[in-house]
Amino acid sequence: MTRAALLVLADGRFPAGGHAHSGGAEAAVAAGRIRDTRDLEVFCRGRLHTTGLTSGALAAAAALGLDPVALDEAADARTPSPALRATARKLGRQMLRAARATWPSPELDALARAFPRGAHQPVVLGLAARAAGLGAGDAAHCVAYETVSGPATAAVRLLSLDPFGATAVLARLAPDMDRVAARAADAARQGIDALPAASAPLLDITAEQHAAWPVRLFAS
Repeated sequence: MTRAALLVLADGRFPAGGHAHSGGAEAAVAAGRIRDTRDLEVFCRGRLHTTGLTSGALAAAAALGLDPVALDEAADARTPSPALRATARKLGRQMLRAARATWPSPELDALARAFPRGAHQPVVLGLAARAAGLGAGDAAHCVAYETVSGPATAAVRLLSLDPFGATAVLARLAPDMDRVAARAADAARQGIDALPAASAPLLDITAEQHAAWPVRLFAS
């Protein structure tokens, strides 16, 4: 296993399409729920312990070699918003393309055949981690980081927040990221039926509203 591969996978410059998505931050900014770095930290912490935990466990399970088709079904069941399901599959399709070029793998090829329109992004990320020689905890850490780094980067663009302040938010959330990743990996080791289904109803509602906006900076 090479930890450097984890840096490649978690890098915001990895061509998986995440830069075009705000993780719900754009809708939260429009609604006045994110106005400064304090609000951003609250938003990211809530997203981490709900969406991040659920997605991290799915990725960890895929990294362990659990059935990706069953995991994709589990992801669907945990994503009530049609807009977020579509986003997850679009991001999964892009990530799969990048992962197959970076870490060629028969398992990634099989996933592409099974889901020509895209599997859920956390499932793809987990298989990409597996192809890169990474473990369940690594995959969960990658998800935990992107769960908060995406909204933080988006908030800087949307509000012209101080990027140093936004980065400080991520640093303060590091212990939470470690805890969430550990919980996600532990759940994945117990099998698909033990995967968490932590929900964030407000994120689901605002995702549907955001998808209907005629003009927006981010895709989601």
